[in-house]
Amino acid sequence: MANFERQPPPAQEWVDSMRRAVGLRAVPLAVWLALVASPCQAGPDPAEPAPATITVFVVSHGWHSGIIVAAALADAHDWPARREFPRAEYYEVGWGDRDYYQARDPGWWLGLRALLWPGPGVLQVVALSGPPQTAFPGAPMQPVRLHPQGAARLGASIAASHERDADGAAIPLGRALYGEGRFYASVERFHLFFTCNVWVARRLREAGLDLQPAFALTADMLMRQLAGSTPDQATAVPAGPAAPH
Repeated sequence: MANFERQPPPAQEWVDSMRRAVGLRAVPLAVWLALVASPCQAGPDPAEPAPATITVFVVSHGWHSGIIVAAALADAHDWPARREFPRAEYYEVGWGDRDYYQARDPGWWLGLRALLWPGPGVLQVVALSGPPQTAFPGAPMQPVRLHPQGAARLGASIAASHERDADGAAIPLGRALYGEGRFYASVERFHLFFTCNVWVARRLREAGLDLQPAFALTADMLMRQLAGSTPDQATAVPAGPAAPH
């Protein structure tokens, strides 16, 4: 007698076989997915590399202070001294009253006038060869580490302090007081509350260092602020764009 038992259609057999196959593989697949997704299987996150820093130096000359930067920073921001003294490895930058700072023997009258009557400023840029410590042996000097963004702001800020003529060229003045260097006219004005040391503090603050320029009227006040910083505090953090002079 013929077997009339109804057989599943071929399509149904394929579906059933797939269900059985999936059923057999479901557990291993689920385990594999769990292992892949498990946070325990991920290796520890690599430590964030310490950000690269650029070291500049603040040097004290008694009443006066200056900033020393590597030649690469001057080159990157097209300082005029870089073209005039291209062999320098470092540059020391100071700032002050245009008449008083350039005078070889300024006397008390020029000093008093500079403090009481705001006058035009001047930059002194001195070319240095070799490490800064060898250029000024015995002078108090404080290294300061800046983030690259802060160092770029410092270089741009010093470049912007140069006064320009109608053709956009910096205005050179007399030779520097020592070494190979030159004075350049500055757009900023000197007065009792904006001394050379306040100028240095402002440049470093624009670079991201946590300083109080108003409390840096003298070189000693500035150096105490720098010396009182811990290594972490002495490393400048990125800050916003510098305000125009």
